[in-house]
Amino acid sequence: MPPIRLIAIDMDGTLLGEDGQVSPRTLAALHAAHAAGIEIVVATGRRHAYAMRILRPLGLHHALALISSNGTVTRTLGSPSEPTQLLARTHLPHATALWLCAHIEEFRNALVLTFDRVVPDGPNQGEDTRGALVVEHLDQLHASIGRWMEVNEPYIAHIVPIESALTPAALDTPIQAMLCGTIDRMAHAEARLLQHPGVAASGHPSGRSGGKHLGAPHLEPEMWDSHPKTSGTELLTLHRTEYPLRNLSILDILPANCSKGAAILTLAQTRGIDPSQIMAIGDNWNDVSMLEAAAHPILMANAPDDLRALALTRNWPIGPSNRADGVALAIESALTLPTR
Repeated sequence: MPPIRLIAIDMDGTLLGEDGQVSPRTLAALHAAHAAGIEIVVATGRRHAYAMRILRPLGLHHALALISSNGTVTRTLGSPSEPTQLLARTHLPHATALWLCAHIEEFRNALVLTFDRVVPDGPNQGEDTRGALVVEHLDQLHASIGRWMEVNEPYIAHIVPIESALTPAALDTPIQAMLCGTIDRMAHAEARLLQHPGVAASGHPSGRSGGKHLGAPHLEPEMWDSHPKTSGTELLTLHRTEYPLRNLSILDILPANCSKGAAILTLAQTRGIDPSQIMAIGDNWNDVSMLEAAAHPILMANAPDDLRALALTRNWPIGPSNRADGVALAIESALTLPTR
């Protein structure tokens, strides 16, 4: 068996326990893996600054990579003495962002645009500013993700219409859009977007929701051409994260071909690491791309039922849950293998 040289780990529901923190055993395993020469990569749907709230106090090595916003941005963690380094970033093209806002008209009250405003160094390194998140409507988002809205209030700009936040300048375009709501409503939003031939779903079958397949209103081909790209051109990639017990679904809308898996493979290539040497650990549908990319995928036992069923068909090991230090156990098993 080739040695494990890189371990990619999702955050929420995987690295983090039910209390939203990294357990002492898991933290010890992370440090032990780094000391053994294994590259640790955190891959999350959170934006960089929101992930760093948890990661910053852990004392992890400054060169460790954080893949944020489901694969659109890759940075090193940095430290008080080492500035964070931007390794990769992909933006939504201005025209695509404008088209998206118009195309999802009935779902605009569930829409958040995310911009990369991270401060690279100095006392506020890793933080971002108001306007990193832009919303047009507040009530529906507070009803769906109220706690997230409260925690992120210092970064949220309320702009009506939301298109006013978009400018053609490349660095001022969003890195992602996000829709939040009930599982059924988000399945309808996803189905509507997937009517366009340039939109693809990553990680799960198109239109899937709790085992059901949902349709969407028919989208005439002439509506495709309202976007400046021709039909068939790749525009967007969709990633869904589901929390069935909360009846909550988060639909991340990313630039074409962006995913955790793609970002991990790109990073691994720069490090001279082969996919056969990668372990990936995740718990939700937005982790599927990295589980597929890694030769050693591990799904957490707390994953949704339908994802665990998929894992069984693909012979992916199902490890202990985040309540039982599943990540620590996976890393400890990797440490028993040669690392070089």
